[in-house]
Amino acid sequence: MSFLTLRGIEKKFGEVRAIKGIDLTINKGEFVVFVGPSGCGKSTLLRMIAGLESVDGGSMELDGRDITQLASSKRDLAMVFQSYALYPHMTVFDNMSFALKLAGVHPQVMQQKVKRAADILNLTPYLTRTPKELSGGQRQRVAIGRAIVREPKVFLFDEPLSNLDAALRGQTRVEIAKLHRDLGATTIYVTHDQVEAMTLADRVVVLRDGAIEQEGGPLALYDRPANRFVAQFIGTPPMNLIPSKEFAAFRAQTGPAFPGDGFVGVRPESVQLTPVNSSPLAGRVELVESLGNDTLVHVRLEGTTLISRMNQRSTLVLGDAVGIHLDLTALHYFDANGQARAAEATATAKLAVNA
Repeated sequence: MSFLTLRGIEKKFGEVRAIKGIDLTINKGEFVVFVGPSGCGKSTLLRMIAGLESVDGGSMELDGRDITQLASSKRDLAMVFQSYALYPHMTVFDNMSFALKLAGVHPQVMQQKVKRAADILNLTPYLTRTPKELSGGQRQRVAIGRAIVREPKVFLFDEPLSNLDAALRGQTRVEIAKLHRDLGATTIYVTHDQVEAMTLADRVVVLRDGAIEQEGGPLALYDRPANRFVAQFIGTPPMNLIPSKEFAAFRAQTGPAFPGDGFVGVRPESVQLTPVNSSPLAGRVELVESLGNDTLVHVRLEGTTLISRMNQRSTLVLGDAVGIHLDLTALHYFDANGQARAAEATATAKLAVNA
């Protein structure tokens, strides 16, 4: 049964439609991630759910109650912002308990709630410190703890890791995943980082220009993108896209499935590099990115650059000639408008493509 339901949600800023008729259902206990490029409307939509932005059209229901026009304080939601928004003169305990004090919660109950949240977030040793005595990751955990003590029906996260360095982002991402699992809370999380979306979400909602492009499980979006935008936004590095006009012979080998005026997509892991004489399709190495266990090799051919992901280290260097094999069973087909289309015929084995 749906827990939070959005129906035809609209938002305008002057003549600009920032949110364009969003319909979305979120189930109780689900971790949903809104992802998309800057300006796509994901934070605006989250702020509308939180009651921090007015709704210009449509309706919202939370646990069977219409919250469309309710004040944010009446919605039973808790939000964690990109900035920590901590009171610098207050201790960690006082920051976490401040909302409870305003609500007139009994001191003993308040003590119990703060202690529980601090234990969950490993903040117990820091309850008497002020924010300036904490690291960035610890400050973010305090902000999360402030939300936990309220025991809301839905947690809202607005790019909470953006201000952290790479190591802390990875660590805090794991902590948020564990927190969701331990609390069993309904969570909506906004990010522009598709790695966060892939690793945290039960369901990913991809937005662009105020509308939903596609929603589904992270791997479903990775394996079956609905259009070129999703195909290139989900996945690191992004999917290779090959315009049909640059690979005329490719169309002949793959049959009518290849859209004559469209694109073929292939993930980097489905591009294999071989000795140059073993394939009729050849290119030259343009860049080698050594990532430890993985190596990303950029290969230039026929005016197009393909990225190959190798699960090993490579001795290839700039300028090396290489053969290229594409896994024809793992191709994605897009029409001229960028919409995915089913393959009508594909090869059943890996095949070298002859340019």
